[in-house]
Amino acid sequence: MAEPSAATQSPSVSSSSSGPEPSAPSGGSPGACPALGAKSCGSSCAVHDLIFWRDVKKTGFVFGTTLIMLLSLAAFSVISVVSYLILALLSVTISFRVYKSVIQAVQKSEEGHPFKAYLDVDITVSSEAFHNYVSAAMVHINRALKLIIRLFLVEDLVDSLKLAVFMWLMTYVGAVFNGITLLILAELLVFSVPIVYEKYKTQIDHYVGIARDQTKSIVEKIQAKLPGIAKKKAE
Repeated sequence: MAEPSAATQSPSVSSSSSGPEPSAPSGGSPGACPALGAKSCGSSCAVHDLIFWRDVKKTGFVFGTTLIMLLSLAAFSVISVVSYLILALLSVTISFRVYKSVIQAVQKSEEGHPFKAYLDVDITVSSEAFHNYVSAAMVHINRALKLIIRLFLVEDLVDSLKLAVFMWLMTYVGAVFNGITLLILAELLVFSVPIVYEKYKTQIDHYVGIARDQTKSIVEKIQAKLPGIAKKKAE
C-alpha cells in the first residue's frame, strides 16, 4: 500500500521542482549593466549607471560636486580647499545640532541626538573584506608591473616605440595643461563620451573600425621593415 502513495507523490514532486526553472533566466532591467553577471554587478554596475546618466539627479550631484572641487583646486591650494570643505561641513552639522537642541528645549521633548542613527552605523571594515580588496588590487598591480617590464626592457620593439611616441606627445600636453586641468578634462570626457557613444554607437563604430584598420596596416608595414621583429599573429 505504500508504493502507490509514493508513486502518486512523485509527479507532484517533479512538477514542483521543475516549476521555478522557466522563471530562472531573467533578461535584466533596461538600466542594468551589460555583460556583467550577478556576481560582478556591484560597484561596477553602480559606476556604469552613474556615467551613463541612468539617474540624472544622482549623476548630476556627483558630476557637479567633483567638478566644483576640481575647479577649486585649480584656483586654490589643496590645503585651502580641504579646510574650507571641512569648515562648511562642520558649520552645517553644528548649526543643525544646536537648532535641534533648542527645539527640544522649547518643546520639552526627548528626541535625543539628531545624528544618533548615523552614529550607530557600523563602518568598520572586516579583515575578510580588507583582504579581498588587497587581493583585487594586487592582481592589477602585478599586471601593471609585468606590462612596465615588457615595455622598458623592449620585449616588443613596436610597443616600446608606441610608448616613446606617446610620452613625447605628453611632453607637449604637459607644457600646455597642468594636472588639475587634465583631471577636469578627464571628468568632462567620462561623463559625456559614454552617453554620446551610446546614442551614436553605429556611426562611431564605423569610423573607429576604419581608423583601426589603417593603424593596423601601418603597424604591419613598420614591423615588416624592422629587422628581427616577428609579426604578431592576428587575434
